[in-house]
Amino acid sequence: MYNIAYKVFGWGIWVLLCIGQAGAQTLKYIDADRLLMVGKAKPSEEYFHRIDTALYRNLPPKVKYLSTFSCGLAIGFMTNSSVIAAEWEVKPDKPSPNLSAIAHSGLDLYIERNGVWEFAGVGKPELNGTRSKSIIVQEMDDTPKKCLLYLPLFSETKTLKIGVEEGSEIVALPYPFEKRVLVYGSSIVHGAEASRAGTTYVAKLSRRTGVDFINLGFSGNARMENSMADCLSDIKADAYILDCVPNATAQQISERTAYLVETIRNKHPEAPIIVMQSIAMDIGNFNLKIKSDLRIKDETIRNEVEKLCKRGVKKLYFIEGKDLIGKDHEGTGDGIHPNDLGFERMATYLEPKLMEILNNNE
Repeated sequence: MYNIAYKVFGWGIWVLLCIGQAGAQTLKYIDADRLLMVGKAKPSEEYFHRIDTALYRNLPPKVKYLSTFSCGLAIGFMTNSSVIAAEWEVKPDKPSPNLSAIAHSGLDLYIERNGVWEFAGVGKPELNGTRSKSIIVQEMDDTPKKCLLYLPLFSETKTLKIGVEEGSEIVALPYPFEKRVLVYGSSIVHGAEASRAGTTYVAKLSRRTGVDFINLGFSGNARMENSMADCLSDIKADAYILDCVPNATAQQISERTAYLVETIRNKHPEAPIIVMQSIAMDIGNFNLKIKSDLRIKDETIRNEVEKLCKRGVKKLYFIEGKDLIGKDHEGTGDGIHPNDLGFERMATYLEPKLMEILNNNE
């Protein structure tokens, strides 16, 4: 699907952006907002924010704050430069103990080769500052390359410029996706414990399927507040994934699931809504209370979905969580959040199920 789109929007018909003066320096830099943004729910005045929170004043304060993070966003471009670099600035923030500095406030580059997106390099952030400059990859050939540069997971990106060799070309990647899927969830969706921004299960699904999976993960949140349901229903998507069990209590799940699902369904009558249980957190391997609490919440969300189906809500799907990260207890970094292995297993498990739902809805 997306390979066809790339052939239609080939190198030959793209418009070269005017950047810098030839020969002025070894590298020339272009503002990222002149290229393609992927992974964003809706346009907003703040280019690198995920949600325009000024439009949704009743959102929980922490959700508003986390909405400023550039988690899930990527810049798409094509260049024949043998070097790709970046200059960027993030808002000062306390690093998370769950994350590497690269995942927290660095950049993550993928380049397409033979129809597959492959890791190419990272932009390493300055550890003692908010402004960074980094060579991401160099000594490449000079053939045209399709690139996706993922932005920091747990920082507010303020500015971003992408650097290429003088005399080379850099152009915006035409939007390559035919479908958009919104993913709403907790820190698991957000990407806590990912080593790089491109290794979250949401990012992996986008690269594998050619579907733009929109990351609306909010660390420590996703408690299905009515204000959040109203916000999500304003975002047009071809499907909605609700991965909300980890931080919500059983009572909140019981009280809020129906409003969330029905609010989305009322505005988007044909879009599939996919509700997920939590991953089987490894912290509950020996801690019996945590294991029991999670089982109760998983059963509560199942019961709520079954009740909604009986009430006539159509195109409502349910995915169990027990097999999402495997059963060897090696799929998390801290017993709670998936590590790169866990995210890989999640993407592998979810991809066929999600694509079947999307394809059957055409």
